[in-house]
Amino acid sequence: MPNITILDESTVNQIAAGEVIERPASVVKELLENAIDAKATAITVEIKDGGISFIRVTDNGCGIPKDQISLAFLRHATSKIRSVEDLITVSSLGFRGEALASIAAVCQVELITKTSDSLTGSRYQIEGGTEKSLEEVGAPEGTTFIARNLFYNTPARKKFLKTAATEGGHVADLVEKIAMSHPDISIRFIHNNQNRLHTSGNNNIKDIIYTIFGREVAGNLLPVDAVGEAVKITGYVGKPVIARSSRNFENYFINGRYIKSGIVAKAIEEAYKPFMMQHKFPFVLLHFAIEPEFLDVNVHPTKMELRFRDGEGIYTMIRDTISQALSHKELIPRVSFSFGKEEKETRADFARKDAESPEPFEQKRMGLYQQTLRQLTSMPEDSFLREGQRRDPAGERRLNPLRSELVSAEREKEKEPQKETQEAPPISEEARGETAAAEQPAADYSAPDHPAPEIPKEAPVQMELFDGRFLDKRAREHHRLIGQLFDTYWLVEYQEQLFIIDQHAAHEKILFERTMESLKKRDFGTQMLNPPLILTLGMGEELLMKKYMNYFNDMGFEIEHFGGREYAVRGVPANLPSIGRTDLFLEMLDGLSEDTQAEKPDLIYEKVASMSCKAAVKGNHAMSFAEADALIDQLLGMENPYACPHGRPTIVSMSKYDLEKKFKRIV
Repeated sequence: MPNITILDESTVNQIAAGEVIERPASVVKELLENAIDAKATAITVEIKDGGISFIRVTDNGCGIPKDQISLAFLRHATSKIRSVEDLITVSSLGFRGEALASIAAVCQVELITKTSDSLTGSRYQIEGGTEKSLEEVGAPEGTTFIARNLFYNTPARKKFLKTAATEGGHVADLVEKIAMSHPDISIRFIHNNQNRLHTSGNNNIKDIIYTIFGREVAGNLLPVDAVGEAVKITGYVGKPVIARSSRNFENYFINGRYIKSGIVAKAIEEAYKPFMMQHKFPFVLLHFAIEPEFLDVNVHPTKMELRFRDGEGIYTMIRDTISQALSHKELIPRVSFSFGKEEKETRADFARKDAESPEPFEQKRMGLYQQTLRQLTSMPEDSFLREGQRRDPAGERRLNPLRSELVSAEREKEKEPQKETQEAPPISEEARGETAAAEQPAADYSAPDHPAPEIPKEAPVQMELFDGRFLDKRAREHHRLIGQLFDTYWLVEYQEQLFIIDQHAAHEKILFERTMESLKKRDFGTQMLNPPLILTLGMGEELLMKKYMNYFNDMGFEIEHFGGREYAVRGVPANLPSIGRTDLFLEMLDGLSEDTQAEKPDLIYEKVASMSCKAAVKGNHAMSFAEADALIDQLLGMENPYACPHGRPTIVSMSKYDLEKKFKRIV
C-alpha cells in the first residue's frame, strides 16, 4: 500500500482551483461577486480573446487595505463570515474564501486597490500562487483586478477550453445575468475593445430586459409581485407568444444570487403548462427575497445550487403566483405579415397613413376634389357667373346645389371627429397611459448614457375598449361573425382586427375546463353498462388499479373482479363526454404507470380530462353560424380560453394594418 503523505500547498491550491475555476467565465463570476460584496455601484468587465489571455474587472467599491492584501489571497480567508453560525444567515454572494486563491493559482494576477481613508493605492502581483511584488501607486478608490493567461501553468487544463468566441459567449452570458440580478448597479462589458453591454444602474428591471433581449420580449411581459411567509417574489413573466425551445430564458435570482433549482424550474413550467405547447419554455425574470435561515447556500463550491427548508411551500407559491399573473389576461397572439423595416412602423404611422389616400390614383382624385372644394367654399356666390354675364336666377339655382352639397359635405366631415368622441366609450386609465406612452417622441438609446425606457406592450386596437378583452361580454356585442374557413376556422371581425378561432382547439378547451371543474367538485354520477366491459389487465396494471381503486370509485367507475386477470367495468362516469370507454380506462392506467410520482389523485383527474377532449368537434367539420356563436359564448366563461390543453392557441388575430400593408394599400 502506498504511503499516505500531505500534499504541498501548490498542489492543494490547484485542486481547489479545479473545483471553482472551470473557464474564463468562472474567473469573471468570482470577481464580479467580490465587487458587488464590496458595495460597488459601477463595475466594468473587460476581456480579450474570450478571457483566456486577459480579464480586467474594475469597481468603485470599498477597496482592500494594504496590510490585508496578501491575506486575501490565502485559502479560506474571507471577510464575509466569522464562524460556522454565520453560514446560517450569510447574505453575501461569496463567503468560502477560495476565489482569489484559486484564481491566483492558475493565472498571472495583478491587483490595484485603494480604500477611502488611504492617500495612495497599492499594486500587488502574484503568479501561480507565488507573490511577486507589493508597492504603492496612485489609484482611484476601488479595486482593479487583472488576470492574464488563464491556466498558463497547467497546459493540460488549457487544452479543454473552447475557442475564444465560445468562451467569450459564456462570459457575456454571465455578465448579463449578473446585470439582471443587480439592476441597481451600473455594469459595463467590453470584449476585444468593443462595448457589448452597459446598464444604467437605475434599478429598473424592464430597462435591462429591453437592453439585453430587445423590443419583442420587453413588449410582451406581465409584472409579478407577491409576498408570502418569509418570501417575496418580484419581476416579470413573458407571455406565451415569446416562448423558446430551451430553458435558457428562465432566469431567477435568490437574494441577488443567480442559481439553478429544479424546484423553481418545475414550478414555473407547471404554471405555464395550460398556456404553452409541449417542448416550449417560457421567458421569466424573477427576483426572490427569502430569509437566509430558510436557505442553505453552502451546497456547491460554485454556489450555483442551494437547498430550501420548505421546498413544497416555495413550489406552491411560485406556481400560484405565475398562474395568477397569466390568468384573465388577453393572450391572443397576433399574426403579422410584416418583416424587417415594416415592423418598426407604429400604430400612429398607420393612423396617419390611413387618413391619407393610399393608392396613387386615389391621391390624384382626392387632390382634385379637395382643390375644387376649397375654391367653391371660398368663392362668393356671384363668382359662379362668368365675368360680364348677366345674373341668371335659373343658372344660380343650377350651380348653387353643387356648392351647397360640397359645403354640407365639408361641414359634416368636420363634425365627424366630435361625434365619434362623444359616442366612444370611456377609455380605461391603463389604456390611456399606454396611449400617452406610445405618443412620446422616439429617442436614441444606443448610447450607454441613455437607457431605454419602459416599453409598453404593443397592444391591438381593441385594448382601448373593455379593458382589452376580445372575449368580454360587452365586447361580444360588437363581434361580427364573418364565416368558416376550410371547415375548421371561424373568422370574427372586431375593432379593426380579424380574429381567427380554431373550432377544435376552442371546443377542446371548453370540454377540458368543464370536466376538470366536475372532477374537482367530485360531481360525477355513474352510468351503468349492459353488457359490462371485460378487460384483461397485466400485472402492473392490476397493481395500479387496486392502488387507486378508491379514486376510480369516486369518479363514478364501478369495477369488479371477473376471475383471473380479467375485470368487469360495470359503470363509467355519467357526465364524461361520450368517448371510447375501453380506451379511457386503459389510457388512464397507462398514464399512471408512466408517471412515477402519481401519488396524487390530481394526475388521474387530469388524465380523464385530457381523454375527454377526444369528444371535441374536429377540424374539417362544417358548423352552422348558430353553433359558432354558441362556441364563442362558451369561451367567454372559460378561465383560460386562449390555449387548448396541449398549449396550442385557440385564437389568433390579424390587424387591418397588416392586411393593408400586404395589399399595398399602405406604402
